[in-house]
Amino acid sequence: MRRASVRLRAALGATLVVALALVAAGFLVVATLRGGLADTARLAAENAARGTAAQLAGLSDTRAGRADGLDADEPVQVVAADGRVLGASDPLRGHGPIAGFARPDPPGEDAEHQDSESDADADADADSDAGPEPESARGGAAEELDADSESRTLSFPVDDDGEVTYDKEDITGTQEFDVAAVQGRTGDGTPVVVYSGASLGAQQEAVSTVTRSMLSGLPVLLLVVAGVTWLVTRRALRPVESIRREMSAITASTDLARRVPEPDARDEVARLARTTNETLAALETSVERRRRFVADASHELRSPIASLRTQLEVAAAHPELLDLDEAVADTVRLQTLAADLLLLARLDAGERPAEGRVALDALVREQVAQRGADRHPVRVVETSAGGEVRGSAGQLSRVLANLLDNAQRHAASEVRVSVRRDGGDLVVEVLDDGPGVPAADRERIFERFVRLDAARSRDEGGAGLGLAIARDVAERHGGTLRAPAPSGGGGRFVLRLPLADS
Repeated sequence: MRRASVRLRAALGATLVVALALVAAGFLVVATLRGGLADTARLAAENAARGTAAQLAGLSDTRAGRADGLDADEPVQVVAADGRVLGASDPLRGHGPIAGFARPDPPGEDAEHQDSESDADADADADSDAGPEPESARGGAAEELDADSESRTLSFPVDDDGEVTYDKEDITGTQEFDVAAVQGRTGDGTPVVVYSGASLGAQQEAVSTVTRSMLSGLPVLLLVVAGVTWLVTRRALRPVESIRREMSAITASTDLARRVPEPDARDEVARLARTTNETLAALETSVERRRRFVADASHELRSPIASLRTQLEVAAAHPELLDLDEAVADTVRLQTLAADLLLLARLDAGERPAEGRVALDALVREQVAQRGADRHPVRVVETSAGGEVRGSAGQLSRVLANLLDNAQRHAASEVRVSVRRDGGDLVVEVLDDGPGVPAADRERIFERFVRLDAARSRDEGGAGLGLAIARDVAERHGGTLRAPAPSGGGGRFVLRLPLADS
């Protein structure tokens, strides 16, 4: 199954995140708005009830129906402790007490408290004899009134204009009101409870309006987010597409000299382009190096093979003219060159040296002891007091042999070798008293198939692989091989390898 593009996934992801954030924010806004409006309605109902209770303090119970707060359109009632409705606003006039609240004991002396209880019981019996209250005015079971339950939400029947009505022909629905109950006394000391309601219609309408606005604006906002994300991602990925096209063209043409375009910005895409170009440059260098290696190897192999073939053809025609020593020498040269090429191929393939411990001073003495037939004597001038390195004894022997062979070719009278400790390293120095290496060529001599003396014969100078092999092996063992300037004269090669226990 084909996966969606990065641009599409980014747009969908951003849209989903924004949608979730907006939905969560919407719920929070609606809840906050609903709570704030409910608190406002509750406060309005309580203030209205307290205002009406304050008016009653200057009126007798028979004149309680004339209090200023009872001319409002909201449901308001003044109820005595015995259940009598002393006054009510127009919506509740002629109806029993607002249900949903208990008729609480008014504050006063114990005797008054007991009297009010008996009066309340009697009035309750009278109310039951008089018949049930209207369904719209009836609430749940009576509860004790305390500081935490002086306000509750009740439903009242309303008409088309949203005004409270008990006329069966005018009722079109119900409306919730926040009703607050406040205890007080009339001017003649009659304890009363004032019930005042504040409509929650404005709250519900505001919440509905905000909800509709958010629901209608949410799709538009999500479309804008998706479009902007798509465009921004497209613009951000445009350099990546240019890099991809150029890499595809390079692959098709095999022209490693080409480079991908690098954006001017200093962002991740620009760093990707620079890294890609660095990789292409390294690949081009590697391919060019391999091409030169193949060409040089072919050239080096051609000479001993051609010489050997000539000698064999002459021997076939004139056996008495066969130079057997020369044929053997060419065969040895060919064998040595093939072994060098094979070792370089293994090193280029990343072959790691064997994990062993090698006593370097013993290895040096062994190599020197095997060179009794050399043109110039090899003298060991210093050896370390023990110390081992990790690696392959065979490959390290090859390094020492190549260094000693190189010194033999250039020495005037002798070759000197030393082994010493230097901190956490073992250092091997090979010195000769020859002309030395020019400063400009002290790195070049480690390149493959490089011979500084172009006029020197191949028999004397070799194929130019010895020092290249020696440096590659040294680096594979975590060390270095350099040709620094000698303190006196001649040539100087320094091999540095880390101690095994360092």
